[in-house]
Amino acid sequence: MGGFFGAISREPCVNDLFYGTDYHSHLGTKRAGMVTFDPEKGFNRTIHSLERDYFRSKFEDELDHFVGNQGLGVISDTDPQPIIVNSHLGRYAVVTVAKINNLREIASELLEQRMHLSELSANNINQTEVVALLINMGETFVDGINLVYRKIKGSCSMLILTEDGIIAARDYLGRTPIVIGHKEGAYAVASETSAFPNLDYERLRDVGPGEIVRLRAESIEVLQKPASRCQICSFLWVYYGFPGSDYEGINVEDVREEAGRQMGHEDPTEADCVCGIPDSGVGHALGYAEGRGIPYRRAVLKYTPTWPRSFTPGNQSRRSLVAKMKLIPNRAILHDKSVVFCDDSIVRGTQLRDNVRTFYECGAREVHARISCPPLVYGCPFIGFTSSKSDMELITRQIINDFEGDPDKNLKAYATTGTPEYNRLVAEIARRLELSTLQFSKIEALIDSIGMPKESVCTHCFDGSSYHPDEAYRQDHE
Repeated sequence: MGGFFGAISREPCVNDLFYGTDYHSHLGTKRAGMVTFDPEKGFNRTIHSLERDYFRSKFEDELDHFVGNQGLGVISDTDPQPIIVNSHLGRYAVVTVAKINNLREIASELLEQRMHLSELSANNINQTEVVALLINMGETFVDGINLVYRKIKGSCSMLILTEDGIIAARDYLGRTPIVIGHKEGAYAVASETSAFPNLDYERLRDVGPGEIVRLRAESIEVLQKPASRCQICSFLWVYYGFPGSDYEGINVEDVREEAGRQMGHEDPTEADCVCGIPDSGVGHALGYAEGRGIPYRRAVLKYTPTWPRSFTPGNQSRRSLVAKMKLIPNRAILHDKSVVFCDDSIVRGTQLRDNVRTFYECGAREVHARISCPPLVYGCPFIGFTSSKSDMELITRQIINDFEGDPDKNLKAYATTGTPEYNRLVAEIARRLELSTLQFSKIEALIDSIGMPKESVCTHCFDGSSYHPDEAYRQDHE
């Protein structure tokens, strides 16, 4: 996924920048970068790998080298960034949270126009550099950012550090958030509002879909008004958002608890206790326990001293090892109990299946799973919230292929709650994961818990419904 943080102040901003970026560490495990600008010393940038260490330990010893009253930080699960650029627009640095599906196509077009790509690593194209090259083709930053909106298939939000403030541009359909915070003499802009309180920023407002703003220490200038449509990613609230964060003014933990509460009210299953799979299943489990009227117990715990929340490693054997090592079952609570376990989602099912077997080995009598979102039937073309490279990595598509002989057949029926196909799919997932029972949240319940109109929330991974940002941009500008 990835996340970013920017700060601009009348005073030096390095401490705010460092800790604000660190509060996005749950969004990625590959790379991180910081850049500051000072009128006398110019731009100063550092990028580090996070694959064997954490953000704070990588950057803390270098903080004295960063000077200036404005800067950007990024946690990236894709490219080394920030990118520093010299162009007719001036010198600037850019960071992105993006998933660009036609990256090679755009790169080929740029090469044909005699541009060059300098940030290649292991033959991989750096999508942040491609975004910078598209920006450079505009007469202004706004022109260049709109070219990004027109060209890319996927999504892209960005922060641009210029010699005259920070420009923030949210992806055209608003799938990834950008939120503005304010305190006396300073503004901040972030992916997660949970970065604000301990730095004394008050949440001011969200940047709208397709909106472009320029932040200075004393002001906000709207360079482009928001677009007419929004499709913010529902998985923000389901999984990758930090519980204390708000998107569109709606708190993550509130949504998770409400979704669990609704499921608990409707579920007649008899059980001794409820447990959340740490971390993103906990809010759902607390709500479920309240709605069902049975106690919440910590039947499985995450070993937080060395396993803070992280995105799943790309290597399958390492994924399996990490999944096992970071969660410790509590045999005293599990033994001879019927337990409801709440989790955020089922992607491949590997981790949950291993957990279920462990729970039985610890003496659980019954293991029920309650999932806080509908089944993932479609891969996400807009946001990289899993390491899946193909829809066939989804357990749902594997089962549909086994049932139909074609992984793409009857997807709408399998994705629609209550159809015979849906019921058969859920029953087979439960059988393969060795669960006593399995239920997923209904898409209607998830949308109701979020509290936004269905058309304003992207649910593509559940039901295949979505706008594509490049198409939406063209329709809005015809």
